Amino acid sequence: MDDRGGSFVAVRRISQGLDRSNTCHSSSGSTAWLGRGLSCVCAQRRESDARPSFDLTPAQEECLQRLQSRIDIPYDGSVPEHQDALRDLWNAAFPEEELHGLISEQWKDMGWQGKDPSTDFRGGGFISLENLLFFARNFPKSFQDLLRKQEGDRSVWEYPFAVAGVNITFMLIQMLDLEAVKPRTLVGATFLKFLAENDSAFDLLYCITFKMMDQQWLSMRASYMDFNTVMKSTRRQLEKELLLEDIMRLEDVPSYKLLTR
Repeated sequence: MDDRGGSFVAVRRISQGLDRSNTCHSSSGSTAWLGRGLSCVCAQRRESDARPSFDLTPAQEECLQRLQSRIDIPYDGSVPEHQDALRDLWNAAFPEEELHGLISEQWKDMGWQGKDPSTDFRGGGFISLENLLFFARNFPKSFQDLLRKQEGDRSVWEYPFAVAGVNITFMLIQMLDLEAVKPRTLVGATFLKFLAENDSAFDLLYCITFKMMDQQWLSMRASYMDFNTVMKSTRRQLEKELLLEDIMRLEDVPSYKLLTR
């Protein structure tokens, strides 16, 4: 995904899961990469006039500021902490395969656009890497299922896992209006109630959203040209579930039940 917009590449799915035996990415392997050119709906900002704002409690304000501090951190490949996090992501995704370097053709197996994942973090920042790591560590079964496309009747041309994850981070930041001083939407105000109770609420919502997006993808029998449509549908469904009257915590969101550890 390009800086605050851009595109992602699609991955052609030849067989169920990833074929670890082929590292040359030839036409007989598990993946083949298409050219760029699909703009992501999550990068299209929606302008609205005179949106209301919601007052925050001191606890909510403090939690929002901490989250905004995370959002403001760009990914920097020269920072050791960021390098370590990227290595940790690889080890969580492919624990039995040694990573040859932070710049390597191997990263394409995870669904990055090229051999250097740092170029794909520009739209989501370091928090998008943290989101992926949280997903891998807390819901490893669901993480692996989505990474390897192991569930459902999959499309021949699938969405690239890692870049889709960065898109989801960016979509959530927009949907929840997290760069504003205070929320200007009901769904944003509702989320801050969850955040005040759980510092990891954004990361957890990310996991829910990723799994929800994949379910939408399958139910719509989508292919790579449908990614924007799937993201729009996912956003509508997520907003609907967050605003249900009986939701007291994120674990009560109906789509949370889709996640498995």
